[in-house]
Amino acid sequence: MCPEPAGPQHVVLGVAGGIAAYKVGELLRLFTESGYRVRVVPTEAALRFVGETTWAALSGQPVATDVWARAESVPHVRIGQSADLVIVAPATADLLARAAHGLADDLLTATLLTARCPVVFAPAMHTEMWQHPATLANVDLLRRRGAVVLDPDVGRLTSADTGPGRLPEASEIFHACRRVLARGTLPRDLLGRRVVISAGGTREFLDPVRFLGNRSSGRQGYALASTAVARGADVTVVAANVGLADPAGVKVIRVVSAADLRSAMLPAAADAHAVVMAAAVADFRPLQRAASKIKKRDGDPAPISLLRNSDVLAELGAQRISGRVLVGFAAETHDALANGREKLARKGCDLLVVNQVGDGLAFEVAENSATILGADGSQTVVPRGPKAVLADRIWDLVATRLSN
Repeated sequence: MCPEPAGPQHVVLGVAGGIAAYKVGELLRLFTESGYRVRVVPTEAALRFVGETTWAALSGQPVATDVWARAESVPHVRIGQSADLVIVAPATADLLARAAHGLADDLLTATLLTARCPVVFAPAMHTEMWQHPATLANVDLLRRRGAVVLDPDVGRLTSADTGPGRLPEASEIFHACRRVLARGTLPRDLLGRRVVISAGGTREFLDPVRFLGNRSSGRQGYALASTAVARGADVTVVAANVGLADPAGVKVIRVVSAADLRSAMLPAAADAHAVVMAAAVADFRPLQRAASKIKKRDGDPAPISLLRNSDVLAELGAQRISGRVLVGFAAETHDALANGREKLARKGCDLLVVNQVGDGLAFEVAENSATILGADGSQTVVPRGPKAVLADRIWDLVATRLSN
């Protein structure tokens, strides 16, 4: 969660002409109910999918559709100048092309040229259009200029088509925009950087229905992913049993066990600039897994023998890849700092995020607090607050080390 805006911030919601325009009403509702003042700027093609009356009713503001309407107020200049954020959803292949090449042939593209605030694009189109070299080049150009271009989701498109190109969920687009707004002038200190994050908690099965696990929800890992996207990074998340909506603009690899996580993390981290091991990874797994459910009628169960799992963080630390920043997490129930310092030395990471866990702390809650220990002897205290705040502080420290 992000802090509520101190005053009514001005958001321009651009809507391009794609079938996903019908989903954007939910995004508009999230903005208006959170206290933002939203001006909707649909293209002519967008109005074929959702009419002007709908946008006006949902936003409570007049809808801007034409550079010729109310010409005395110069809307093609004023709308962009007064905005705190411009978000285009859906951003079609055509809209991305026109924005990348500086065209201003309608009110929305003119607004994009005059905006001096952060700009976010949420693409939606068919898979072939998203993967076309022209679209990929346009997205790369926009990102290098400082725009936040989210990656589309993978899923059902129009007709029977399925693949990458689906508009991210409204809540995920909204969260990405809130992160951009919360940073003010958004630092692009992770632009061009590839980061890999583990999230959630692994499961080690005793039988087909029972497992050894932990209470990690994945919220902190997903907060790290969302904030990294907002700061310009190319983000991959290795998600262990996470039940949250995927962060917009993030590649997600789903895993179950500690062995699965290791198999996914090691190759993903090979060319990463930063790796953050936020997942709660099981230290042990059962020596044997029952082929069928263990029944009570069989009497008392046999003692469970355990094997030690591979230590993925230690493996990554032992690689000593020049220029890569490695971040670990230490969830402790007692003597947190003493255990954390010992773990920092043993794991070989650059930063270790030490947090106290227990009832109402860290796991399964929206807030977190931590002390971030550095291999250089630094110590950064982050008081309890939204997990996105801790995530941003971690990236501040990572970005400084990357730049050095």
